[in-house]
Amino acid sequence: MGISRRRFFQATGAAGAVLVWGGPAWAATTGTTLDVAATAVGGTGYRRLQAGPGWPLVVRSDLATPGAGRADRRTPLACFVQFTDMHMVDTQSPARFEYTHPLLGAGAFRAHETLAQHTSAALVNKVNTIRTGPFTNRPIDFMMTTGDNTDNHELVELDWFLTVLNGGRITANTGDPARYEGVQDSGVKAYWNPHSTLLDDYKAKGFPHLPGLLDAVIRPFDSPGLRIPWYCTFGNHDDSVVGSLPDGIPLIDGLYTANRKIMGFSDSQAQRLARAMTDPAHVLDAAAVVAEGGLVRTVTPDARRRPFTTAEFVQAHLDPRHTGPGPHGHGFTQDNADGVDVFYTFPIAPGVTGVSLDTTTTAGFADGSIGLHQYLWLERTLKRGSSRYYDVFGFRHRQDVTDELFILFSHHTSWTMGNVLPDRRRPLDPRLDGKALVGLLGRFPNVVAWVNGHTHENRIVPHGTGDRAFWEINTAAHVDHPQHARIIELADNGDGTLSLFTTLVEGDAPYQADYDDFSPRGLASLAREFAFNDPHANADAVGAVTDRNTELLVAGRAPLR
Repeated sequence: MGISRRRFFQATGAAGAVLVWGGPAWAATTGTTLDVAATAVGGTGYRRLQAGPGWPLVVRSDLATPGAGRADRRTPLACFVQFTDMHMVDTQSPARFEYTHPLLGAGAFRAHETLAQHTSAALVNKVNTIRTGPFTNRPIDFMMTTGDNTDNHELVELDWFLTVLNGGRITANTGDPARYEGVQDSGVKAYWNPHSTLLDDYKAKGFPHLPGLLDAVIRPFDSPGLRIPWYCTFGNHDDSVVGSLPDGIPLIDGLYTANRKIMGFSDSQAQRLARAMTDPAHVLDAAAVVAEGGLVRTVTPDARRRPFTTAEFVQAHLDPRHTGPGPHGHGFTQDNADGVDVFYTFPIAPGVTGVSLDTTTTAGFADGSIGLHQYLWLERTLKRGSSRYYDVFGFRHRQDVTDELFILFSHHTSWTMGNVLPDRRRPLDPRLDGKALVGLLGRFPNVVAWVNGHTHENRIVPHGTGDRAFWEINTAAHVDHPQHARIIELADNGDGTLSLFTTLVEGDAPYQADYDDFSPRGLASLAREFAFNDPHANADAVGAVTDRNTELLVAGRAPLR
């Protein structure tokens, strides 16, 4: 339905006055957080969720002044959906380090992690019900997933990821086909044991006793698959051990297909392992800690847990069996098949080009960077579609080429690109940080947006001024609270400005979870509640109102065709 009320007020932010608008009557808000959003009941402790009021549209004038009457002149140029940080997770894998969660947080263990596949399928369902952008009414052109598609780069996780997006039957279980063998039925108090009456650390915080939940999550269920084409960007969890440790560490790689799963360590051992996962100087200590042993459970080995290589990730997308709604390869081509250069361009719409970057490094650790080889490729790509641009000294240049607008996609953000460790794929290639990439993008006025994930937060950042400006749009994870996807629309206002509309979307699952409903939608509903209440949840991940549903103004106009 459309929002009929129109209310205006000014909120002062870091960039000055921001206009907050209840929404135009012509906006198609149904199915988005413009209409309804998950809201907690009560103020403290474990909280249930319910459907609450939607969030308003915020017009951000940080980079350009909004002109009166622009809605009447507006020409839609593109509309797409961003998924990010889906984290298809094999929770029973021996190559996980859940016992470090008191030190490392949600990345090590989440109360709701067995439900990750159901959460993503619920987002697929929701996107399938939204045919057009709420502000331009343009049909959705495609979906882009901006990395961390898997949690521990296992073959079985990759299969689940492709099946969720393309459609098909998923059995989110490994090892013993008849029972769950992970930490959540271990009897260890540090984890939520939903089936047990044990007063574990999570039940002490209000998590429920739910017999039958672990049986339900390993039952087969069907994903309808997306009805729109989709593209893929690579993330750090797609190329390293739990997104942190590099491959090739003795003993660690062997854990994947082993029959022993460590359920717990002493505090000192956990501290050493946590340090190895965050400090390159101590990375080899991870193997030493694992060799010492701990609280070990015998589990059923599973060859599907083998970690995939970057080349295998790309080749799986190129497999015709995984084409789904298209396109073939989902952005990747044979040029990417060796797994060395997994960046590419693709046509978003006439006059608009998408650029998918690879900001990961096989050196491991969570944050990223960009290699000089890719940086120079990007510079050439932007120059080919820019009749005007600036050189590194700030001098303006003109050339006779056909203009393209550019939207970039990556996993990492500008502020999480400080990991400049060498990448084994190009070991002599210098690595550049986020500041260098921002500087490059600011030289090309045709760059309008950089869309990314990684932080598990909603945040929108303006860069630059005048015609050397663009927006960085960072979206929260599907695996963690608040479990959002984002619709992004690009429109020409006909007055020398462009508008980017960003609208958040929640999964197709009841807002009020039913503890007796173990259907796929019911499980996705439970996942939303558990993610909100997870002790490691970041309450601020939802972002300020200026990071959610927005109209972002930037100087520019649609290229002539």
